Amino acid sequence: MICPFCKHKQTRVVDKRESKLQLTRRRRECLKCKKRFTTYERIEAIPLIIIKKDNAREHFNREKLMSGILKACEKRPVSSDMIQNMVDEIENEARNQKSSEVESSFIGELVMKKLKDLDKVAYIRFASVYRQFADLSSFEKELKDLIKK
Repeated sequence: MICPFCKHKQTRVVDKRESKLQLTRRRRECLKCKKRFTTYERIEAIPLIIIKKDNAREHFNREKLMSGILKACEKRPVSSDMIQNMVDEIENEARNQKSSEVESSFIGELVMKKLKDLDKVAYIRFASVYRQFADLSSFEKELKDLIKK
């Protein structure tokens, strides 16, 4: 592994942790500059295809999912680790489906469910874009449903 700080080619693994999401986290130390950094290793999986509303198909994009969640959680007390874990869980649930093709609505509903448990404001932000609230009454209905629960 190349050190991201000094570009030296020799590092050593200081700590290794396995997770239930088929992800290995390694803390590494550069043998030259002695700085530490983290790497993640994930099993290369069969490509996950997302079926969009218009029946177009595209490869699952973690960064796109992460970006949408980050926008919803902007200026909220939600850590990047919490968001990373949420994206990991959503990807894992999508990959555990019977097919390698998953509807975008399945992903959207998973995000909504997890955001609702994590942060209500982030949930409303995401829902307003995801559900494409056309007017104030549909937005108000979603808020009332959230308050009831």
